[in-house]
Parts: sequence; structure tokens; C-alpha cells
Amino acid sequence: MNLDQREFRDALGCFATGVCVVTAAPQGHRPFGMTVNSFTSVSLDPPLVLWNLQRDSEMFGAWQQTRHFAINILHSGQRALSVQYARKGEHLLDAAHQAPGDCGVPLIPDTLVSLECALETTHPGGDHLIVIGRVLAAHHRDQGQPLLFCNGRYRRIQ
Repeated sequence: MNLDQREFRDALGCFATGVCVVTAAPQGHRPFGMTVNSFTSVSLDPPLVLWNLQRDSEMFGAWQQTRHFAINILHSGQRALSVQYARKGEHLLDAAHQAPGDCGVPLIPDTLVSLECALETTHPGGDHLIVIGRVLAAHHRDQGQPLLFCNGRYRRIQ
């Protein structure tokens, strides 16, 4: 049985996800950010999270130098950040979109959550690299709605 790739993508698109920008500043590279919606928690003890990086991403080489990164979970008013850091050629972080974290990783200011992580491990996953990070610090706001993505469109909780 052959699964049509477009049909599979459309089916997966029915699953609503939050939107994150993964940020990093590995030695020898300028700080960068990449929009992802493939984020999930893995474990509370130890605190582990997971996201996926496309193997053909223009940031794949810089990513291979990364040992620390941040997951910045966007709020509903940060759609423009999501769009910007999802575009090819637009992954270098603007100065206004970064603040130093406790662990030296660039954080996007004013997000719902920023998780500072150390790279725990990676695994091949088809056309993606599965990235698992150990959370070293967590910063969150007590208010705000998450930016959501479903069926190819940004959504809000009503």
C-alpha cells in the first residue's frame, strides 16, 4: 500500500499544535531562530523535550554545532515572529527578538514560555532529525493565549 505524501500531510494538519521558535547561537554562528510546530514533552524526570529539524533546512549545518538551544512558545500576538522565522533566508535573529537567557542561549522576549535546553541526543527520523533536549531553565508568563496552527492556518482559542 502506498500512502500519498500530500494526503498524509493534510491528515497530520488536522492536529492542532502550538507554535514555537527554536533559538540557538552556536560558536562560530550568528544567533538564529527556526519556527517549529513539532514540539512535545518527553519526560518530567529528567526534564526532556523533543522537536524535529528538517534535514534539508538551511540551518542544518549551524544546528550540528549547537549544544544549547531554547524553545520559545509563542502567544497569539506573535504570529509575525512565526512567519518571519519560518521563511527561508530569514533565520538570523533580529536584535529586537533576542535577550540572553540564564544559560547563555538567546530567548525571544515576551513569549508564553521559554525553555533553555542542553542537547541530550538526536536520532534519525526519515527526512528529519529528532532532537531531544534536557531542560535546564523554564520561564513562563501567567497570562496570554498560545498561537495555534491547524489545517494550514493560524488559530486562536475562542
